[in-house]
Amino acid sequence: MKFDLQCSIQLSKKADELKEELEAFIKGEELFSSLESYELKADRLHLRIVSDVKRSHEIALRFYKKFAQFFGKKKIGVRGIHIDRYHISFEAERQPKKAVSIPFAEVTVDGTLIAMTITDKGEEFLRQNYVDRMIRRIREKIDMQHYEGKKEYWRAIWQSEEKEPVWNKDPSEEMQRAGWITLLGKGKWFYFPPAAALMRAMERIAFQEVVMPLGFKEVIEPMHVSFDTWIKTGHLEGMPGEIYYISEPKNREAEEWERFVDLLKIQREVDETELLKNLKPPKAGVCYAQCPNIYTALAGKTIAKASLPLLLVDRSTPSDRYEAGGKHGIERVDEFHRIEIVYIGTRDQLLQLKEKLVERYRHVFENILDLEWRMATVTPFYLQQAGIAGMEEDAVKGTIDFEAWLPYRGDRSREWLEIQNISIVGDKYTRAFTIKTQRGDLWSGCSGIGLERWMVAFLAQKGMDPEHWPDEFRKYVEPFPDMPEFL
Repeated sequence: MKFDLQCSIQLSKKADELKEELEAFIKGEELFSSLESYELKADRLHLRIVSDVKRSHEIALRFYKKFAQFFGKKKIGVRGIHIDRYHISFEAERQPKKAVSIPFAEVTVDGTLIAMTITDKGEEFLRQNYVDRMIRRIREKIDMQHYEGKKEYWRAIWQSEEKEPVWNKDPSEEMQRAGWITLLGKGKWFYFPPAAALMRAMERIAFQEVVMPLGFKEVIEPMHVSFDTWIKTGHLEGMPGEIYYISEPKNREAEEWERFVDLLKIQREVDETELLKNLKPPKAGVCYAQCPNIYTALAGKTIAKASLPLLLVDRSTPSDRYEAGGKHGIERVDEFHRIEIVYIGTRDQLLQLKEKLVERYRHVFENILDLEWRMATVTPFYLQQAGIAGMEEDAVKGTIDFEAWLPYRGDRSREWLEIQNISIVGDKYTRAFTIKTQRGDLWSGCSGIGLERWMVAFLAQKGMDPEHWPDEFRKYVEPFPDMPEFL
């Protein structure tokens, strides 16, 4: 890497008469040995710092402090440091497949040699270390070009026996025909009593057969998640196009909303331009997954050894994700309901918990829902890109997916739906949120129980007629409600 920085320090007044003293000062300080050139002109000191070892912007800030001391003795103040031109070149691990761009800089590519030029930036740009993040982001973008279109790492580890389905129809379509569900907006469903009873049955099974036997304690959290939280978890940079954002009103004074209401009453539709005038920019979004707010609630806390592993569960908060063209029925929606369990403990504690979770889910899918299902170890492509190995290389860290066959989609060779997972992410979140214990490191993980997914998998194999449902499942749903009659 090579860093070539041309910058200038603004002085409170002209200092041309100090050129000789400044030259002697610079020669007498070992720190300035990496200074390529300098020029004192009126009330500005122009510097050029070239380095292929240390970063020139870090060197510049150390220089700035020394120059402040020198000029201060001469009753001259320093008013800030400014980037005039900063040229950075570095080798990428692989050649970009297409042009790469980044905010605040021009980027050129010559094979694997990347050059980044920044001009006309203030002191904050140096102090906030934007430069290192820009370099890292360019490397990420190049890596992403090589992973685009690749499938996630997937390896089957167990599969149940084949089970004959009672039908091969799409449960979402059949429930709509029967009136059990009604679409209310994009990817958002209303569940009438029969469908709601099925959803609640799935919830009771999850709680009574998985959550409670393992000792999880329930929490209740808000549905709004701050940007600060998502920055720490990585959601805001990882999937900004999937988040539903929240804007607060600028105020609630009637006169400020008068024109909006006038237009609404006259036009009988929302004037979006007028509405936006009365809204603040978003600073939060609707829950994407429940675990970020749980981590935020624990931020900065030291968990007593006696409370480990810490086992928490939330079922109060629906999740919203903008799915665009990927929606289908109730299995891929914009709003869904799930139970999120979060666990924090030592590596060995999480290994034991993972094994217990696998057994509890196996009990549910085999003995209660009677599904044809399978398990696989999974590392999504974006985690492969980040260098996180699959679970075959670590007995704890990684993800197990639980999948069910959907007969209405086709044969068993490919038509499976992920209905459940168990993830352990090491110290990624405990470190990000400074969650500690009395001694040693803490790891964490989560397991999201998607109620819609469980219901789709069950109905796809067992149908909508309760007579075909397993006896162990019917215990959780009886008496099964009828649909209201509509004239």
